[in-house]
Amino acid sequence: MAKVRISISLDPEEAERVRSHAERAGMDVSAYLVNAAIRQMAEVEAAEAQFAGLDALIADAEGRAAHYGPADEAGEESLSEDERREVDEAMRLVHGVGETHGSPRGEVA
Repeated sequence: MAKVRISISLDPEEAERVRSHAERAGMDVSAYLVNAAIRQMAEVEAAEAQFAGLDALIADAEGRAAHYGPADEAGEESLSEDERREVDEAMRLVHGVGETHGSPRGEVA
């Protein structure tokens, strides 16, 4: 496969730092920058994969919550008992065991 040329522009100080780091790594500037870009892409892809499940849960929760409107429009009195229990359980997951919605840590409502 033919290689593709990508041109970049750097401030002179940055260019010198890149040259210096490439030299210390025993690489030419092109190989050094490609290596750095590939490593960065792999790190981002790994982080995205790690958090994909959490991102999906958040998106699902946001989608389900969209019909409720802003939080300041709905008071606790507007929640059913089941919804209140769900909120309490979610708060325990976020803040730790023994904490419930509206109760200080360690006090069970």
